[in-house]
Parts: sequence; structure tokens; C-alpha cells
Amino acid sequence: MEVTPLILTYNEAANIGRTLEQLTWAKRIVVIDSGSTDETLDILRAYPQVEIFTRPFDTHAKQWNYGLDKVESEWVLSLDADYVLPPELIEEIRSLSTDTPINGFFIRFKYCVFGKPLRGTLLPPRQALFRREKANYFDDGHTQQLEVQGKSGFLKAPIYHDDRKPLARWLWAQDRYMVLEVKKLLATPAHELSLGDRIRKTKILAPFVILIYCLILKGGILDGWAGWYYTFQRVLAEILLSIHLIQAEKG
Repeated sequence: MEVTPLILTYNEAANIGRTLEQLTWAKRIVVIDSGSTDETLDILRAYPQVEIFTRPFDTHAKQWNYGLDKVESEWVLSLDADYVLPPELIEEIRSLSTDTPINGFFIRFKYCVFGKPLRGTLLPPRQALFRREKANYFDDGHTQQLEVQGKSGFLKAPIYHDDRKPLARWLWAQDRYMVLEVKKLLATPAHELSLGDRIRKTKILAPFVILIYCLILKGGILDGWAGWYYTFQRVLAEILLSIHLIQAEKG
């Protein structure tokens, strides 16, 4: 089957080269850039199959749906700029039949810290490979969800999530994300919230739950400093959410 990788970028010079190195098999790669000011565009232009479209960012769902309109092949592989495809996943995608009854495939993640894959993460599998005409994105808090009509399946090989951007950029992004998450939590009726979101809304429990979950249940303590780093990141993100919740409710 012919597959077009679709990537969103904004100042991803620290990551995008490693992502593109594993996509040289693709005839065409569609990139939707939000106005990068670093070397991202120069790196993208070094790959002849990359086609760049510029669109000011408003929401993730609108950005992704804009990208879907630029894809010409039946199948799309949606990727963040810090996703790296291992050879076994590339081979698995290549081996898929063009007449499969499945319209979308979920792919699990291996989160990397300093290039080292962790034993477990908070990232759920993502429906990243799908038929373009059967898919549509919608916003969900700080991120987006993909709705694919018809049957879905799972691929065996993972995607590596390997973000090498500076800590300052991570903090900037998390602060923006948590503002959107707070709006979602406060606007959603309590009975419609997931257990995780109800815990987050307490403002106190979530950081402690995440600490135990990442270190113990996901085995982060066995990953050494990489595991502690990831755990501290996730705990800090939940603390930021709690602070924004308190400010929104009391401020």
C-alpha cells in the first residue's frame, strides 16, 4: 500500500532530522509547519520528498485536518516531529495488504529519555495509520482525538517517542497544554469525566498518583536516571495543572 507520512512541526530542529531519516521509503511526506523560526525548514528542505505547507496554529485538530486535505494517497501515517520509526515497524507497514478490511491501525509507544527507551510510559497506543477518507480529528483538551470509521486493528512494532528539545521549550509547551486541560476539566460535567480526570480535578492526588504509577507500576525506577527524569516531568506537569486549576477556580 502507498502511505503518506503527515507531520506537524514548529521549531523541531532538535528532532525532525531523526524522524525523516526513517521515512526515506515514502514517495511523499506532507509537513504542516506553524511558522518555525529555527533550522526546522532547512532540515525539511534537505529531503526531496518533503512538501511543506505553512498554516498558523490555532488547534491541533484543525491543523491535522488541514494536513489530511493535502494528502493524496489512500493511507496516512500521522506522526509528531519527535517520533522515530524502527525498522520492524516500517517492515510491518510495508507488509500490510491493500485490500485489508481494517481502516485504522493503533501503534503503541516506547518513550525515550536521552535516547534510552523506558520500560513503560503514560502514552496510550495511537491510531496513527489509517485511511484518509475514513478519518477526522477533533479537539480534546490540549491535544486531539482521531475518529476513524469502520474496523480498527493493532500493529505489533512500536513507535519511539524521542523528544530532544530543551527543557525550557518543554516547560513552555506544558504550561500552554495545562491551560487547555483546565478549560476541558471545568467545562465537562463530573459524570462524563474519566477516573483519571476526576483524580486530576482534586488538585492534590494526581501528582502523587503519577509518581507511584511511573516509578513503581511502570517500572521507571528500574530505568535509572532516565526513569526518574520522565517521572519528574510527568509529576511537574500535574503540579502545573493543579496550579492552573486553583487559579481558575479561586482567582
